[in-house]
Amino acid sequence: MMQVEQLQREIEALPPNEFMRLWQWLAEKEWERWDQQLAVDVAAGRLDFLIEEALSAKTQGKLRDL
Repeated sequence: MMQVEQLQREIEALPPNEFMRLWQWLAEKEWERWDQQLAVDVAAGRLDFLIEEALSAKTQGKLRDL
């Protein structure tokens, strides 16, 4: 596996179009990881508090139409 410093040098040497391709690929990978973590958190109930907050706000009439 390459060292981070070597990867950084390689990236800095990329022409603009190749840098953009790499950036887009990395952004896609980051979103995939985000989606996976979100699915894990939802399945584990870690975001249930958001449902409870929304239901409470609805009961109290604090919600607005978007």
